[in-house]
Amino acid sequence: MRADGAPSVGPAGHRTPSFQEMWRELLPVGRHPDSGGYRRYAWTGADAECRAWFKEQAEARGLAYEVDRNGNQWAWLGDPTAGDAVVTGSHLDSVPDGGAFDGPLGVVSSFAALDELRGRGTRFDKPLAIVNFGDEEGARFGLACVGSRLTAGQLTVEQAHRLTDADGVTLPRAMEAAGYDPDAIGADPERLARIGAFVELHVEQGRALDLSGDRVGIASAIWPHGRWRFDFRGEANHAGTTRLVDRRDPMLSYAETVLAARREAALAGAVATFGKISVEPNGVNAIPSLVRGWLDSRAADQGTLDTVVGGIEKAAREYADAHGIDLDVVRESFTPVVEFDHALRDELGRLLGKDTGLTVPVLGTGAGHDAGILSGSIPTAMLFVRNPTGVSHSPAESAAEDDCLAGVHALADVLEGLART
Repeated sequence: MRADGAPSVGPAGHRTPSFQEMWRELLPVGRHPDSGGYRRYAWTGADAECRAWFKEQAEARGLAYEVDRNGNQWAWLGDPTAGDAVVTGSHLDSVPDGGAFDGPLGVVSSFAALDELRGRGTRFDKPLAIVNFGDEEGARFGLACVGSRLTAGQLTVEQAHRLTDADGVTLPRAMEAAGYDPDAIGADPERLARIGAFVELHVEQGRALDLSGDRVGIASAIWPHGRWRFDFRGEANHAGTTRLVDRRDPMLSYAETVLAARREAALAGAVATFGKISVEPNGVNAIPSLVRGWLDSRAADQGTLDTVVGGIEKAAREYADAHGIDLDVVRESFTPVVEFDHALRDELGRLLGKDTGLTVPVLGTGAGHDAGILSGSIPTAMLFVRNPTGVSHSPAESAAEDDCLAGVHALADVLEGLART
């Protein structure tokens, strides 16, 4: 692919699709006709279509295609066993009714960047790979970055086998139904040992680049973040015949806790969100017996995050006591602060500024990524592409085509520099 996004010629003279053509192919996959958002959940039909697309792109470019023990897809240029490989890529799954760019932009840009490098006549001294990590968003089984967590040994086989979706389907059953072997999953240190650097391109999930006027940025760190489940247990009763003073309504405590989360986050300069709720018996004319809400909270440092979550839990318990409600709080997942490899981050800045002399902005992010999970095992870095509205995890998520192509060019420069040194 040339810098303008036009198609290039792959091995044996075969034409490879341009960035725009690849993007158009992916756009309809898993898109809900009513919401306009994407429902590409792990090990579903939409996920299978995305995985088939990835395989087709790899084969169109003469790359060696493989699926690892955890269901992650790889496309290799060069010997996968040679070591010190330069790897790029992202994920293709989505949150419920998510946007088109979160994840897929990194995968499409990776193939397009390889096309651009071939158009330049680049010869690599190291193996190069493109990866699609499975179940990054955690939309189906409630845990983010399952594919990369398994690979890095941050999720045990036993823990993975206990994951279930809203319909009670376990992860092993879902994998088996999709044609994969759930008994093969687990840590993959040999694969990680072959990788010298992993660079993930991602649409920015915020407006820092839009405000600075830059098309591309480099990530500095991922904020510490986690998910907590709050179970408020009261007493089911008739909504029309039970006096207000006689009620043990867990919805009241939950609602007050949602407001407390907003207050605590605002005071600390952090973020806290109750974005998912489950109610039993979930009847219009019934007082709930159980309200289960999931909190997502993130902050720039561990101390601030602890203060915010601690303040929310304290308030929740006070509200629960006042209404005669029992409360259980369970931390379901947690990721500490991730400082991306400083040497690799600095090298990205040098490579992107060597011809222009410009300084590429370096910015933090509150969003988790596969690059963050892998950072404990191998050197990782991230590139961000400008998002004019800052909206993400929504159908309104966007990036201009020129900015996307600038991201492809930047990624190509980075891969060329890393794979030839």
